[in-house]
Amino acid sequence: MNVDQVSPGGTEAAVKPIISFRNTCKRWGSTIGVDHVTLDIEPGEFFALLGPSGCGKTTLLRMLAGLEVPTEGRVLIDGQDMGDIPPNKRAVNMVFQSYAVFPHMTVADNVAYGLKIDRVPQPQRADRVQEALELVQLGRLADRKPDQLSGGQRQRVALARALVKKPKVLLLDEPLSALDAKLREAMRFELSQLQQKVGITFIMVTHDQNEALAIASRIAVMNKGSIAQLGTPSDLYEFPASRFVADFIGSVNMFEGKLIDDKPDEAIVACPELEPHRIHVPHAVLGQESSKVWVAVRPEKMNLHKDSDAPPSVPECPAAHNVAKGEIKEISYLGDFSIFHVQLANGTLIRISRPNRSRFDQDDFGWGEKVWVSWGGTSPVVLQG
Repeated sequence: MNVDQVSPGGTEAAVKPIISFRNTCKRWGSTIGVDHVTLDIEPGEFFALLGPSGCGKTTLLRMLAGLEVPTEGRVLIDGQDMGDIPPNKRAVNMVFQSYAVFPHMTVADNVAYGLKIDRVPQPQRADRVQEALELVQLGRLADRKPDQLSGGQRQRVALARALVKKPKVLLLDEPLSALDAKLREAMRFELSQLQQKVGITFIMVTHDQNEALAIASRIAVMNKGSIAQLGTPSDLYEFPASRFVADFIGSVNMFEGKLIDDKPDEAIVACPELEPHRIHVPHAVLGQESSKVWVAVRPEKMNLHKDSDAPPSVPECPAAHNVAKGEIKEISYLGDFSIFHVQLANGTLIRISRPNRSRFDQDDFGWGEKVWVSWGGTSPVVLQG
């Protein structure tokens, strides 16, 4: 991200956004696709629009590309209002979910297609095509047809075809969805490296939380046409602003409770689902005591303990707080870590994840075993009810 602009007076100047949505709406009759979104994206960001199907993320991207016209509001690229600018005149290029690679053309001809339409002279066109193919590591495959390529290679052809026109912004619509799990992971790294190498703004639409968390510098989580929360991957995961975001980003255990004490350095929440039923949490900052709240705890922040007569001691918390007694109902072995499904006394099922640090680590706890679950005082996040 470029933040090195300095004003004549010597102070750091605000970075001018490359993309701006201003109170942007899209409706089809009574159906609302995008609902009054205002958003700035800075130059050089790898930005992700993340959310479930139908949340408005693809519609927002298509309005930016000029494939949809806003019902209200404005879309600006590098400060210019796109209201009357057709798709082919915008400083953006789009990589579609299906890649849309022409099957009858060679790799080089696919990449050169846009330059040919723009009537770029042949010698210059050949140089730019070769440069783009080397950028995506396909220089040696220039003469192949798409049916001779793997899925990952076809995706690189689509990327090269978009980048060869040197856009200010590259739009990626579910770019990895057609790939298998192993290749998706490899291509995440390649996309991130490519973005850093070319230095332009990438905007990606995805419903895959892991994908967005792995490669985006900032993420807008969308729900029902609006932005539910905007932030860095770590901020969204560690400090979700709502139950929706906490539940959508990763896995979470959620306990309903009532705020009974809110001090400057900690709060206490009574949760009837737990026994003992009090949870110590960071300062809740939620207003009046006795209000309904939800306590969210990530599975990896919870610990398992062998059954004993007394609850285990939990760091940062007094005895008998931030603990719960239960029984292991299921164990899912996932190689590098295991998921333990623990049923609490009232029947609530929670998830605890543990890394498998040794080959026999998964044997420490067994199905049907009585256990204590504990977590530290800084682990939970308190959300409004």
